Amino acid sequence: MKKLTMVTGLLTAAALTAALAGCSAGSGDAGDAKTIRVAYQTTATFNQMQTLMETAKSQYEAAHPGMTVELVPIQAEGADYYTKLALMNKSASTAPDVQYEDTFKIQSDAAAGYLLPLDDYLAKWSDWSQFADGAKQAGLGPDGKTYGVSLGTDTRGLWYNKEIFAKAGISVPWQPKTWADVLSAAEKVKAADPDVIPMNVYSGKTAGEAASMQGLEMLLYGTEDTLYDTSSKKWVVGSQGFKDSLKFVSDVYQGGLGPSLQQALDPNIFTSVTADWLPKGKLAIALDGSWQSAAWVDGGTAPWPAWSDTLGIAAMPTQNGQAPGTTSMSGGWTLAIGKNTKNADAAWDFLSTAVNKDNATSYDINNSQIAVRADVAQSSEYLDANPSFETFSSFVDTTHFRPATEDYDKISNQIQVAMEAVMTGQSSVDDAAAAYDQAVIGIVGQDNTQQG
Repeated sequence: MKKLTMVTGLLTAAALTAALAGCSAGSGDAGDAKTIRVAYQTTATFNQMQTLMETAKSQYEAAHPGMTVELVPIQAEGADYYTKLALMNKSASTAPDVQYEDTFKIQSDAAAGYLLPLDDYLAKWSDWSQFADGAKQAGLGPDGKTYGVSLGTDTRGLWYNKEIFAKAGISVPWQPKTWADVLSAAEKVKAADPDVIPMNVYSGKTAGEAASMQGLEMLLYGTEDTLYDTSSKKWVVGSQGFKDSLKFVSDVYQGGLGPSLQQALDPNIFTSVTADWLPKGKLAIALDGSWQSAAWVDGGTAPWPAWSDTLGIAAMPTQNGQAPGTTSMSGGWTLAIGKNTKNADAAWDFLSTAVNKDNATSYDINNSQIAVRADVAQSSEYLDANPSFETFSSFVDTTHFRPATEDYDKISNQIQVAMEAVMTGQSSVDDAAAAYDQAVIGIVGQDNTQQG
């Protein structure tokens, strides 16, 4: 497995303003036609993008003498990355030529004029035929044009610690059939060892999109309801499924089955889960993503040789075990080109280099991604690289995708508000759901909603 390296000089919140101030266009500076500025995320447990960008920079500069790639790593968790990237995009002098873009931000960022449509380039790119239809759909903007090329996708499920389960008298392999089965297992863990966190479900505003997607949506899409009706193109309000999902969150946190509120609302909770709680046997069940093992493999940010023996993976069951029995959510990240680039052809050449077959293979293996290129997904190099790939790939059969609308970002924020209200006990489930419904109506208008 390719050795991952961590580079110094990553941008912190304090350094970002200074860094942006130095990004004005000029002779030898980023922002001119001879320099490609590339902005992307890194965190304490995510340096795989740094490795990919360094590799692509080396390859691109070797193939394009006279061109320079300026890497702009933004060290930030969750929503902080989106905020800092948006800050860069506010000014043409600091906007990146290429950026690491979450699929759920493409609609709103394209509508805001931050991104360049890629259709003319894709029409001439033979590699595009290798990409799965779902991955192509994920890159579409509100006008139907493509604004991002997928680096890989993901699914979500239940990571569980076999050793903790054994002490709690829970047989493995474990595959709960209902939400009640999940909560029952957490309660058995709590009874067997009060020092272990029974279950983590990301929740609240601090966790950002992870709360919406790994948390509430993993629950909601296992009910009879949904966030958005794709046939009527209306947002669903007043649904029992939404209330039941909030009730599950309340049961976890108000029932003492989750982390403490201080732990759950810590901006570093992602690092805690990945680099501390799971490897050190402090957490029994994690409702989380397929990418987790990227930190634990040889060369990862938190190497843990025993991870595949210690942890099991279960699919998230539907609420009452109704068909199809299990559920998941999928998303993923893309590379996109900034609307203000001074050299779109060069930006495309860099982007297409970064996502070519060899680079995509290395990145998908190193970051525990579900491959979206057929030539990668079918390769023995990929399939043999990680024992979790086959399981998480099987969840694609019952997975769901977030609503691809410009409004999703704002509504996701309201999901997090509702979750935090019930996890902290500040609101009842009914009151939090009612406040969410009113917020959605305020965002999209009454005519664009329907009762669940």
